[in-house]
Amino acid sequence: MKSSLRENHGIARIELASVGSYGWQVRLQCRGQKVSRFFADRTYGGIEASLQAARHWRDEQWELWRRSDAPRTCVTSPRNASGVVGVSRVIVRSSTGAIYHFWQATWCPAPGQRQSVKFSVKKHGDSIAYHLAIEARRIGIGEIPLNGDSA
Repeated sequence: MKSSLRENHGIARIELASVGSYGWQVRLQCRGQKVSRFFADRTYGGIEASLQAARHWRDEQWELWRRSDAPRTCVTSPRNASGVVGVSRVIVRSSTGAIYHFWQATWCPAPGQRQSVKFSVKKHGDSIAYHLAIEARRIGIGEIPLNGDSA
């Protein structure tokens, strides 16, 4: 997991001379869970040592989350107009000014990868395109097997 993170991902330098606070702040969020910790230069013996401690702690947190069996948080947001996580209505305007309406399904087949498929409202009609997008997402996340294959 460590190699997939930028060197200082989630780590910021804090220098507040007015209160004598110098160090590195680690802030992370994964699956709706947030963690934060401050690594003071004075406590760890200097800027480089506190940075190394911050990186080490950050990497441990990512490893804990990576190994967790907890499923990814997938709840419907108040901003979600479709009522289905990962399914949205998309309107595309071409360079000629033509407007196209689609229902789109989006999912992540693996960490760092995103997959999506669109279904034309013009071709299928609104209701069928919507249901095709729902089915495509369910297949994409492995909720239902592709082509009726047994899981």
